[in-house]
Amino acid sequence: MNEIDYGFIDGILEAHGNDKSLIISIMQDVQKEYRYLPEEALRYIADKLGISTAKLYGVATFYENFSLLPKGKYIIKVCNGTACHVRKSDNVQEALYDATGMTPEDNMSADGLFTIERVACLGACGLAPVCTVNDVVHAVMTPDKARRLIAELKEAENE
Repeated sequence: MNEIDYGFIDGILEAHGNDKSLIISIMQDVQKEYRYLPEEALRYIADKLGISTAKLYGVATFYENFSLLPKGKYIIKVCNGTACHVRKSDNVQEALYDATGMTPEDNMSADGLFTIERVACLGACGLAPVCTVNDVVHAVMTPDKARRLIAELKEAENE
């Protein structure tokens, strides 16, 4: 997706004092830039800090918020908790897939804008069904609201 900017990564490492005990913060900063942890970046960081690439992969796979696969600009999390599930969050998710041209097997939409994830609970049960877009809650979702949301996000990209 993105070419790795090793100067940028060097800046992150320097900002953290090249301290291998701050690897989670370093990886968070890299992921913030690329929206995932590129393999080349992890190898480079491991080499610069003198630690194994396997250790970085262990950290990346242990913590759910790290991703080794590219993600879209808009990360949509659809709640599958009990309250959302009984209020038809499955239908909302299907509408999101339809509106983005994605399938459940896709990690990211073809245009690079969207990633759709199903999560156990978003903690907004009284607003069910809910989804978040980059951590902004969208409450009492319906399939029509989901399609409008995607259309609005696409429109904002074209402005």
